[in-house]
Amino acid sequence: MINVQVLEASMTYAKEDGYVGKVHFGVDGHANEYEIALHSKKGKEWGYGLFFLHESGKEEELLALEDLLEEDDELFDFFVDTAKAKLEKAE
Repeated sequence: MINVQVLEASMTYAKEDGYVGKVHFGVDGHANEYEIALHSKKGKEWGYGLFFLHESGKEEELLALEDLLEEDDELFDFFVDTAKAKLEKAE
């Protein structure tokens, strides 16, 4: 697994929206930091978007990281679990 430094994480839950979370993180060897946005209606199947956090960087690094997320369930679960640990219930 790659070396990831979590900068910030959050997640909310609302009946209408389901679970919505995000994790800001850095990766060893990458010049830019990232945000992964997570969404699940029931907390079982997750969709995500991967973005540069502050400014655009090397597209090939972003695409390589996205490929890794698709292949490495442990890495993806790490981000889901990190965000879930910060879960706040919305009214």
